[in-house]
Amino acid sequence: MIVSIEDDVDGDDARVTVTLEWASRSWHGQAVGAAGQRTRLAGEAALDAVVRLSGNGLDLELLAVATTDMGAASVALAQVRFGDDDVLVGSALQGETDDRLAAVRAVMDAINRRLERYLSPAD
Repeated sequence: MIVSIEDDVDGDDARVTVTLEWASRSWHGQAVGAAGQRTRLAGEAALDAVVRLSGNGLDLELLAVATTDMGAASVALAQVRFGDDDVLVGSALQGETDDRLAAVRAVMDAINRRLERYLSPAD
């Protein structure tokens, strides 16, 4: 579950922290970069949290993230490299949420089904 997305902006630099909850514990991921790239940083921070949650056993990389209009809806799309060869794509409706939350949801959509193999069920 996505608990929070927090920004710390200092001039042109930003640190985005994403907090996920799994198995009654909170997992924090961070990404640092340009303040104008906070949507991408949110996606990277989400992947960092998942890697930590897995015990650093996963190799994940955010290849691309974008928001676009599709008909009457605004959609976030994420492309994630999972391991050496797999490229996964996820999407999420943006609706009334901000770009960062939509990006995190799209990242999680891309990897959720694969995570079942690597994470034990919540107790």
